[in-house]
Amino acid sequence: MNKKIISTGALLGMIAIILGAFGAHALKKTLSADHLITFETGVRYQMYHALFLILIGTLIELSEKTKRIIYNLVISGVVLFSGSIYLLATNELTPFDFKSIGFITPIGGLLLILGWGVLLMNIINKKS
Repeated sequence: MNKKIISTGALLGMIAIILGAFGAHALKKTLSADHLITFETGVRYQMYHALFLILIGTLIELSEKTKRIIYNLVISGVVLFSGSIYLLATNELTPFDFKSIGFITPIGGLLLILGWGVLLMNIINKKS
């Protein structure tokens, strides 16, 4: 499980760097400043959670079950949160109106918060 978590974190980090560069260079010419900032928010949160997964994969204090729960929450959260932000930020470049799926952004955010909360509760409840 640790290899899967760390590998996924590395992949998410790599994709965040690619998307960040894409936003800074290619999208800079086509998006408004506000939409570019929105896109960068998605990249930033994806990178935070890529690093979070790498941390989770290295923690020996967490059970495999806890790691799996955090992993699933974070992956789902990144897809819903950052993914929807990418779509909403680039909405004017596509014929589909992604504003209709904007409600999934806070759901993704909640899943990310729950991932951190599971870590917090496990550390608090861990016997020394």
